[in-house]
Amino acid sequence: MSAKERIKEILALPTTELEAEITKNREKMFKLRFHGKGKDMQNPRELKSLRKDIARMLTVIRQRQPQPSAGGRA
Repeated sequence: MSAKERIKEILALPTTELEAEITKNREKMFKLRFHGKGKDMQNPRELKSLRKDIARMLTVIRQRQPQPSAGGRA
């Protein structure tokens, strides 16, 4: 799956599902790192793609939050 397709998928998800996906991906990353130390990983790039997916999801969540106004600065 290309990055553009993944971003479209992420944008379509509601915020609560994104948070659940982030939690699931972080657990998966932990397991891969923990079990990958002793054995050869079948897909070493999976950690990198998980990390990038988490970053994309966090970016979308932050973009959805209301932005504070610039306030009284002149």
